[in-house]
Amino acid sequence: MIKSSVSNCPVPTEQQPLNEYEELKSSWLFSDCTLNWRDYITKIAWIWGLSCVLAAPVAAASFTPHKYTLQFILSGAAGGSIGVVLILLRLYLGWSYVRDRLASPIIFYEESGWYDGQTWTKPLEVLNRDRLIVTYEIKPIIKRLQITFAGLAVSFVVGTIVWHLV
Repeated sequence: MIKSSVSNCPVPTEQQPLNEYEELKSSWLFSDCTLNWRDYITKIAWIWGLSCVLAAPVAAASFTPHKYTLQFILSGAAGGSIGVVLILLRLYLGWSYVRDRLASPIIFYEESGWYDGQTWTKPLEVLNRDRLIVTYEIKPIIKRLQITFAGLAVSFVVGTIVWHLV
């Protein structure tokens, strides 16, 4: 029986890139990125809506809703977008971290604490497996997040143009 080089891995189980990927993929917030586009956009819209509820009192204090309705709506929408940007940034950083750990041929890990860091060079079979996961699973997620950021940027530009026209 030939032992797989994965079984000889000195990296603690919770720090192995594949296990970090599986944990991230199954967590409640990060799993939203793996949904189909419709469900993904619905989740983002819910986050934006909840953020708008929090931003509305600030917008109302700045622009009286019955007197400056459009300014109130635009500033509330922009304020609500802050929550979406923060969530998207967290998602992007989490997926990028796991992508980098999977794609790297050398893994840094800690045996028992921050003071005893070690490195492990992945065998070729592990490196190839991890890079396939990056290519076919993680890159589409990161691309989706980048598209979402671009959509937010476009909405900010449109909102700014509308603001200046009013």
